[in-house]
Amino acid sequence: MRTEASLENIGALVEGRLQDPGTLLGPHEIETQGRKAVAVRAYFPNSSRVWLVDPTHQTRRPMRRIHPAGLYESVCQPSESNRPFQYQLTVADPMGETTTMHDPYNFDSLLTDFDFHLIGEGTHYDAYRKLGAQPRTVNGVAGVNFAVWAPNAQMVSVVGNFNDWDGRRHTMRKHIPCGIWEIFIPELAVGEIYKFKVQTATGEFIDKTDPYGFATELPPRTASIVADLKRYQWNDAEWLQRRRENDQLNRPISIYEVHLGSWRRQDDRLHGWLNYRELAHALVSYCQEMQFTHVELLPISEHPYTGSWGYQTLGYFAVTSRYGTPEDFMYFVDYCHQHDIGVILDWVPAHFPKDQHGLRQFDGTALYEHADPRQGEHPDWGTMIFNYGRNEVRNFLISNALFWLDRYHIDGLRVDAVASMLYLDYSREEGEWVPNEHGGRECIPAVELLREFNRQTHAAYPGILTIAEESTSWGGVSHPTDTGGLGFSIKWNMGWMNDTLRFMKLDPIHRRHHHDELTFSLIYAFTENFALPLSHDEVVHGKRSLLDQMPGDLWQKFANLRLLFSYMWTHPGKKLLFMGGEFGQWNEWNCDADLQWDLLQWNTHGGIKQLVADLNGLYQNEPALFQHDFDGGGFEWIDCQNGADSILSYLRKGDDPNDFLVVCCNFTPVVRKGYRVGVPRGGWYQEVFNSDSQHYGGSNVGTHPGVNAVQPGNHMRPYALEINLPPLGVAVFKPQS
Repeated sequence: MRTEASLENIGALVEGRLQDPGTLLGPHEIETQGRKAVAVRAYFPNSSRVWLVDPTHQTRRPMRRIHPAGLYESVCQPSESNRPFQYQLTVADPMGETTTMHDPYNFDSLLTDFDFHLIGEGTHYDAYRKLGAQPRTVNGVAGVNFAVWAPNAQMVSVVGNFNDWDGRRHTMRKHIPCGIWEIFIPELAVGEIYKFKVQTATGEFIDKTDPYGFATELPPRTASIVADLKRYQWNDAEWLQRRRENDQLNRPISIYEVHLGSWRRQDDRLHGWLNYRELAHALVSYCQEMQFTHVELLPISEHPYTGSWGYQTLGYFAVTSRYGTPEDFMYFVDYCHQHDIGVILDWVPAHFPKDQHGLRQFDGTALYEHADPRQGEHPDWGTMIFNYGRNEVRNFLISNALFWLDRYHIDGLRVDAVASMLYLDYSREEGEWVPNEHGGRECIPAVELLREFNRQTHAAYPGILTIAEESTSWGGVSHPTDTGGLGFSIKWNMGWMNDTLRFMKLDPIHRRHHHDELTFSLIYAFTENFALPLSHDEVVHGKRSLLDQMPGDLWQKFANLRLLFSYMWTHPGKKLLFMGGEFGQWNEWNCDADLQWDLLQWNTHGGIKQLVADLNGLYQNEPALFQHDFDGGGFEWIDCQNGADSILSYLRKGDDPNDFLVVCCNFTPVVRKGYRVGVPRGGWYQEVFNSDSQHYGGSNVGTHPGVNAVQPGNHMRPYALEINLPPLGVAVFKPQS
């Protein structure tokens, strides 16, 4: 029960300047004629009458209008108000229609002083349980608790269809000094749409989407939607247990990167999109056929512009409504887990778009972003950069990462554009950036954010993966934070990707002069926990599809693509391939069009698809290909110096000294008959894989079904294999015990 409040606040309430309407509205202890009483006040603009209702005794009394704008009061004697939380209000509109409701200002706060303290210091990592729109029941009354951080606003209110978007109806209480506004709206249901109406320090009113909102309307509409994320019944306990118990980095990880809106489409639908549940069944079946271990989804957090592919995120806590509801996406993840497919999400803490309804100038000031455009605006993408040094912003981002792992059981987060976070001068000329306090170019707050992100996610959810898209030579990206690293599980090997694609685009006749571009990757291959990415970035913006980037005539293009994939799958590092590449799509990726699934009627494209499936099977079934991905114990050159013939040969080795594979790669269209490859021991070597097999659309040159190792040896080894090395092909041999 609140104590007596000064009626001097009436003007501020009516004018929308009262930062804590609870000081005036709701029940208040007063003293009248020397006796204690309770004054209940309510504010209903555009009302004709209001009654105070006692639901226990089923009585009601008219409230006195004490201000023409719609402020009412009723004074109750103590005997009538010993249970003040039981009252309700009946409101009549100008037409006489009545509505009975509970008073929003008669409920205690969900947030505590400890919450405010943690948010203020940037360590409230489960803030998603308190901020935003939280369905809850208070004193037996169901409703929704709203809370939002807007420290520099004059006033904030919740608006929606439930109050005719009238910002005077549900003004929020400001908690000082943390700057969080809060209100509990009783009897509000899941599914209601809402926004925050914010009055800035200059008096301007702006409508904002909830930064912590769990769901949003389908763009271009921008309201948030009240959602209850605790209703879904999960069925993936066995998967989560295995994830906790297994060392993911010592297991095969083969990732299928997918943009949900263009993987498969339905022409008879408005946008052609399948929903999350349909995608779950179709995508899981396909990944099982192709033997991928994980799917990685381009950002599915809500974004206003479809053409951004999700990388211009505004609804950090909301799955995009393009493909369904939060529960639909939970079903998607759950179904993947039940069929042994992990789910990785692209996460974008590097920047956010400037849309008026979003985070930018949220309370009329630079709240989430830097005020200085040299720090707060991204010159390449036309977006805003987070102020990583602000505690509440750091809290927002780390809480968001943990939210996806908690509420949606996500198995990993791939962090986009890490380099743009690490460097203050990223894509900036001299004079366009502000050095750090030491005069350097490193963004120290971003470094600390990434380290804390990795500490918190790995501690709370053992077995999850954090993956960095980091394109520079920053040291220790995947090293532990306690040794000075950033703490990521895996780093994308952008150097391998750039060097390999540049080499593969060359006409084979010129490759002999660029042999070092292939061998260079092994100089640094074990300095980080690397993944080899052939991602969406390599098949957009005029780069053409992977197949179309390959040189030569039609046969050579397909052979080169089979060669590229085979080299990639036998090279140390985890694997990532963007959709469409696995069957040799001709067209550059278009987010508004279906993949070219009709190409699979041709054996050439079907052969590429079968090759990728078989490579995944080989990768998962041969420990030598994954047990030592991140250390030199799993790799050994046989011959890296035959640039004249553009041939590479190497061993991949497992924990067992007798478990190894011999890999031979021919980067020219010349068949190498009787080619001698040195091996460490004698015996029979089975040809376990050949990218030139007729099953893949190749010419079927090889050493079938295998070959005996003979003496004398070669390449300083005691034995040698005499093989037929296929043109533009890879052959893999395994010794038989």
